[in-house]
Amino acid sequence: MTSSHVAAYRAPAGARTLTTVLICALVLGVVLGGHLPPLAAVTRRLLRAGVVLLGLQLSLPQLLDLGPGVLVAAVLTVAVTFTGTLWLGKRLRVPRELAVLMASGFSICGASAIAAVASEEDEDHVATSVALVTLYGTVTMIALPLLGASPEWIGLSVHEVAQVAVAAPAAGAATAMAVKLSRVALLAPVAALVGRQRDTPPVPLFLVGFVVMVAVRSTGVVPAPVLDGLKTLTTVLFAAAMFGLGTAVRPRRLLATGPRAMLLGLLATLLVCSVSYLSLRVV
Repeated sequence: MTSSHVAAYRAPAGARTLTTVLICALVLGVVLGGHLPPLAAVTRRLLRAGVVLLGLQLSLPQLLDLGPGVLVAAVLTVAVTFTGTLWLGKRLRVPRELAVLMASGFSICGASAIAAVASEEDEDHVATSVALVTLYGTVTMIALPLLGASPEWIGLSVHEVAQVAVAAPAAGAATAMAVKLSRVALLAPVAALVGRQRDTPPVPLFLVGFVVMVAVRSTGVVPAPVLDGLKTLTTVLFAAAMFGLGTAVRPRRLLATGPRAMLLGLLATLLVCSVSYLSLRVV
């Protein structure tokens, strides 16, 4: 890693706007949450629809072009971060359900991963984990480019897909996004594993849809303008879902349980950044 990565850094305006929209939607939901009816059911549908369409951003050729070393690093990063966050959550006495959601979001792809593993009874924990993964993802989005991070390291460390697009150097944005999507590809197996632990169906229907969309994208039959339009729709769905999740956040309740959860989020972020860096060095 060299200082040239810092000099090359330039956040794409569209990606920067995208992340700003998602954060603003979440904050607006928090501000207005006490004045609106419950939106949990609608929010859950929006998130799951967004997860399905997220599959159209990933294709098998993209993954294969990364080479086996990066793919191994992605698997190691997700596995160690997921299990490590669960272990840390237990030591910090964070509720098990919240720790599972945070482990999924911090190790894979933020809010969409949280949606993939959440059950209907997890509304409060979902809101807390999404708020934390957004907060710490924003921190890494800013910090890693200042540290001269390579596109591969950014793709393996930053939490949200949109945040990766902002953090990646202009010359390496495509590589960073492909690496990030290699983590996204692990969403289905991790969610299936968590589903078995929760005695819920091992593969929810929307995750099947995610895998189907990856397969469709891999065929190359979907025209680029259609993919661009669906990518915009995915952003709209996630922004609306972020607003809905924000309405479930109660700042007083977050502060009451927050210190342990916030520490877990910090440690999980340090873990994913450290493991990804070491994995890339080793493999």
